[in-house]
Amino acid sequence: MDLGLFVLILALAAVVAGFIGSLTGLGGGVVMIPVLVIFFAVPFPIAVGAGSVTILATSATTGAAYVHDRLTDLRIGMFLEIATVPGALLGAGLTVVLTHADLDQALLIALGFVLLAIVPGSIARWNEELPSGVVPDARSVRLGFSGSYRDAALGRTIEYQAADTDTALGVMFGAGVVSGMFGIGAGIFKVLALDRYLRLPMKVATATSNFMIGVTAAAGAGVLLAAGYINPLIAAPVAVGTVVGAFSGSRILPSLHNRTVRWIFVPVIVALAVETILRGVGLP
Repeated sequence: MDLGLFVLILALAAVVAGFIGSLTGLGGGVVMIPVLVIFFAVPFPIAVGAGSVTILATSATTGAAYVHDRLTDLRIGMFLEIATVPGALLGAGLTVVLTHADLDQALLIALGFVLLAIVPGSIARWNEELPSGVVPDARSVRLGFSGSYRDAALGRTIEYQAADTDTALGVMFGAGVVSGMFGIGAGIFKVLALDRYLRLPMKVATATSNFMIGVTAAAGAGVLLAAGYINPLIAAPVAVGTVVGAFSGSRILPSLHNRTVRWIFVPVIVALAVETILRGVGLP
């Protein structure tokens, strides 16, 4: 394929990835890495490196937009980064070690199952618009983990309070490990912690995840760069396309219902998980 055409198609695919990542809080990398591996035959470690750049581009674009729209909870996001950054450093180191051991296919299969792990809980709350019966723990009350935002779709101000911070911290450490290993920002686990355990509204969870994934990805990207897994020819068009898609998504999210965001989230995860597992076991 002609180099110019390759770069153009790559950038267009990144636009779609950035758009979906912005709406769901996944960061684009979770879409882009399987696409690079499956459709562009990019080696898995290089795809992970490009994925980390994608995450940084998505977070930088949507993070500011969602803070401006008052959807992002900065207090909760910064608190949870205490767990995600050490996890990201550990995960990036594991990827380098496992790649040198020729375990790329095993990593692909593992990534597929990681994606599937989020699905059951999301389906259980398929039609939930706003959390109900939330009981905050002592830390949440002490640190003031509560807030409000103007919901354009519902036409009213929504108030919320975080719930189980202990479990959320544990999930966030795992999110950091997954982010470092797979270059996906681990938005799937961040949204899981923010939505299922902290019981934040889905749009607040998505916006806060978009803010957090950039910090986590930056921690792992340095390790991947030092290992030579970030190819500028691939990472550059992916980053540019992701910025365009992410900005478009950030303009649409505030007007969507929380359950609509979940309806977008689940099918994307399932499709990519199946494709990734099939490629990992050597099937076309």
